[in-house]
Amino acid sequence: MSDQTAPLSAIRQIRVNVKEFPRAVTFYRDTLGLPFLFEQPEQGIAFFDCGGTRLYLAATESSDTMATATIYYDVVDLDACYQTLLNRGVTFTDPPHTVYRLDDVEGRMAFLLDSEGNSLAIMSETPLG
Repeated sequence: MSDQTAPLSAIRQIRVNVKEFPRAVTFYRDTLGLPFLFEQPEQGIAFFDCGGTRLYLAATESSDTMATATIYYDVVDLDACYQTLLNRGVTFTDPPHTVYRLDDVEGRMAFLLDSEGNSLAIMSETPLG
């Protein structure tokens, strides 16, 4: 490879699939005592802070995905990183797109597969305003 730069930096977020969303939120928040960030119960998602890395709980009904987790890598320039990884032969399942907007930030992500078929993501957050 001619491009030896590492476009990935810190792990920003790790997704954990859960069967019973309210029970899982209670466990991580109240039993484990992780700092609760926010949730969107209608979407079955909740976020916790783990020393600067977000733990993302996601309700799922599929038993096929229950044993999987997704690691989200923080990148400075999502579009440039996406292009670099495409050039290196990475298989993407979703190109860069906006996933969420909060009051002060927009989150964009692109999803890919590693060599073993595991789900990974690259993500960036851009301040709004």
